[in-house]
Amino acid sequence: MDDLGGLAVDAFRSLPARYLGAAPGFDATYCIRLGDIGRSWEVRCTAHGARVRAGATRREPDVVIGTDARTWLDLREGRLSGVEAFSQRRLYARGDLDLAVGFEGLFRLPNGRPPLLRVHDVPVGRLKLSALTMGEGPDILLLHGLGSTKASFFETAAALSRNYRVHALDLPGFGGSSKPSMAPYGAPYAARQVLGAMDAMGIARAHIVGNSMGGRVAIEVGLTRPDRVRGLGLLCPAVAFVRRDWHWLVKLSRPELGMLPHSLGRARIERQFWALFADRDLVDPSVADIVVDEFERIYRSAGARLAFLASARAIYLERAYGRGGFYERLSGLEPPALFVWSSHDRLIPERFRMHVEQALPSAEQVVLRGTGHVPQVERPERTNGLLSRFFARVDALGGARGGLKAA
Repeated sequence: MDDLGGLAVDAFRSLPARYLGAAPGFDATYCIRLGDIGRSWEVRCTAHGARVRAGATRREPDVVIGTDARTWLDLREGRLSGVEAFSQRRLYARGDLDLAVGFEGLFRLPNGRPPLLRVHDVPVGRLKLSALTMGEGPDILLLHGLGSTKASFFETAAALSRNYRVHALDLPGFGGSSKPSMAPYGAPYAARQVLGAMDAMGIARAHIVGNSMGGRVAIEVGLTRPDRVRGLGLLCPAVAFVRRDWHWLVKLSRPELGMLPHSLGRARIERQFWALFADRDLVDPSVADIVVDEFERIYRSAGARLAFLASARAIYLERAYGRGGFYERLSGLEPPALFVWSSHDRLIPERFRMHVEQALPSAEQVVLRGTGHVPQVERPERTNGLLSRFFARVDALGGARGGLKAA
């Protein structure tokens, strides 16, 4: 074994001494594989400690993490976060993605330094929202789209964490967050929970980024509590539909059907995933496998199925115009807002920007060409650059609504 392999082995031996502990009842088994040196380890973490054993796992692992010795040492030394390694395709994971990403947050770095990130539960009343937190500086919240999780913002979290403290949340009903069966799913409900999470984390005011449904939730936070929002980065936000060709069908569909066990089928989920993008060559197929696995795993829960169907219904049936309609309310949005649309978005077509411009002419609007519904995944450098520059201008101007376009 070369020096690099030997150092990697020593890094595994140090894990029990660096373990930070976990909440009562926590019990997760990880299989860690370093492909370049042909070695694997079983790491079992509980509330009582961490145990490391070389070789194949004796029990079915909750998570399989694969990487190489150099990346493993970079993670151990804090030169790289797991999210960055995942984004750079230096690490893959199978199983519970929250457990995989949160693994490094269970251990101190050398010399007692805290980990670069942590996955943690944020208490909001009787609920808990799962959050990924990383970086230092002013706060930014990242809110995912319908059927997705905070994993859709991994690359954005890594990019923005260079200048901000970033919190990627799983909205209620999704990912690792609570899935109450009687919740009034929709933007107002989700916005209240996001504000509750801000209170629990001691965040007085933050920038908020939202994709699709998360964009609609971000707008709702800005409408109801503008004093808590510095700026809004809205990526293909699920604004109100002006025409609804399937209005009658959505009305007839009942979210309660989600309580009945059923599956959407892996082939259908894969088709829907790839339909989100304009250029499949820009998306790593291994990422598709991870996302589809995660959706299937979460959708087995009755609460997740109900939340998905109820949220979809609320988005589609929201009233666009008339007294109290979405666009009338949007005209009163106070925080500075950047709307990013995509030319090849099949779910929220870029023509929605015309309605937004009529209601909110002060907003900045950008169209990304050759891009689909999830620009932060398909065009991460372009999207993250737009967000970074926009928030820098908002910070420089003190969050004033007017004057951003001129600036």
